[in-house]
Amino acid sequence: MADTKREIERKFEFTSSDGDQARLPDLTRVPGVGSVVDKGVVELDAVYYDTQDLRLDADSLTLRRRTGGDDAGWHLKFPVTVGIRDEIRAPLSDRLPPALAALLRSRVRDAELVPVVRLLSSRDVLHLLADDHIVLAELSIDTVRAEGLREGSTSTAWTEIEVELADGVADESILDGVEKRLRKAGIRPSTSSSKVARALRETAPKPRKAAKAAKNAEPAAEGTAGAHVLGYLRAQRDALVALDPAVRRELPDSVHQMRVATRRLRSAFKSYAKIVDRGVTDPVGEELKWLAAELGVDRDREVLTERLRTRIAALPRTLLLGPVRGRLRIWTAARRTGSRRRTVAVLDGKRYLALLGTLDTLLAAPPLLPPAERPVSDVLPKAVLKDYDRLAGRVHTALGLAPGHERDLALHEARKAAKRARYAAEAAAPALGKAAEKFAKRMKAVQNVLGDHQDSVVAREALRTLAAQAHAAGESAFTWGLLYGQEEATAAARERELPEVWARAGAPKLRERLTAP
Repeated sequence: MADTKREIERKFEFTSSDGDQARLPDLTRVPGVGSVVDKGVVELDAVYYDTQDLRLDADSLTLRRRTGGDDAGWHLKFPVTVGIRDEIRAPLSDRLPPALAALLRSRVRDAELVPVVRLLSSRDVLHLLADDHIVLAELSIDTVRAEGLREGSTSTAWTEIEVELADGVADESILDGVEKRLRKAGIRPSTSSSKVARALRETAPKPRKAAKAAKNAEPAAEGTAGAHVLGYLRAQRDALVALDPAVRRELPDSVHQMRVATRRLRSAFKSYAKIVDRGVTDPVGEELKWLAAELGVDRDREVLTERLRTRIAALPRTLLLGPVRGRLRIWTAARRTGSRRRTVAVLDGKRYLALLGTLDTLLAAPPLLPPAERPVSDVLPKAVLKDYDRLAGRVHTALGLAPGHERDLALHEARKAAKRARYAAEAAAPALGKAAEKFAKRMKAVQNVLGDHQDSVVAREALRTLAAQAHAAGESAFTWGLLYGQEEATAAARERELPEVWARAGAPKLRERLTAP
């Protein structure tokens, strides 16, 4: 079993501005702090693990096995934002617990985790208490000795101060007050985000003589269309890798964001086919399509459930006939159990790991075409407008059909085209500026209308199922039928809205701005 603890902390060098050993100031002068209690000294022994090429360190992750103190065990830390990390703990054991290994799989893959540095810390612990003796924060003065465990590593030592809010305390004004007092005493904030980051830097083996740089190491010169698109593709690959543990931890919106990263990659391969050879990227795109579909099992359930809950919550109690909320919970729980298990199985599978490896290989040696050498202004606008024209054709086809199943399918295809046009514009925006940003917003507006329409189509299918289940159980199906009617009305409203939204999205001036020199 693994537990998660959110750390909100700040680190400081325990030296004054002139380099001498500093003295801790009176912290009872910090607003809110009534007293400071010395809790004694704790001896800690931690071995940190990483791959040989330090993949965890590169992403600011830390993995350690620590003895001593009241939290001995395995600790895996993920950065949340500056000064905030999630620490996932598992009991002390000789080998890395599987629960933690799974969270590192997208980064480690087939590489071995090995000891890279050992930290021996003598920790002097102080508790900062409020007037009512509630613990607000813990301040520790750590005297650290770091021993590099890689071949050729050295040793180093330092003393630092660490101030962390107590469990259940979220008011960072306490940390602000402590920092103000420490700064007045000449104590500076640490330049390292973590002890292990500092230890790896200061104990690193001496660099070997650099190998002669290979010719054409950078396949696309800075400022070219190729360099821009490759930068975007790498960012989406990195997002995919980083979101893997978030999905496993069931963090809010993580499945959706991971699915978006896969779709953006796939869309970019298609939108920028003049830059990156589709003969190479199409097979990768098919694997990304597979992954997005597998992730969609979980994500689509979340979206649909929330939609139905919102609909039910808006109904007057007099129209809720039978155990409506209970029926929805049963239906949702059954779907969730299967979808969650399926998602984790996909992330644990060989096919997914192979996809990550393929993406790495492709981006390390990208199959660039001649237009990749041209300026972004020559290539990117044409790619974006080509996707727009593709969308225009699908919208025109859908609006020309009579309401019904065929029109629903055509509008769904238009929705996918709108998403692709939006992603293409978003990818180009850093290079093309406000015109591309505005274009992307217009495409998103079209996508939202078409998305709500498609969500209504999916919701009606679910409502038919729920009505049938309620009827079979001897319950009233009235409420499910009522909700079905509401979804029909929603779909009709979105169809009436689409021509107006589309007219705004296709403004000729916007096309002119996008292609203007």
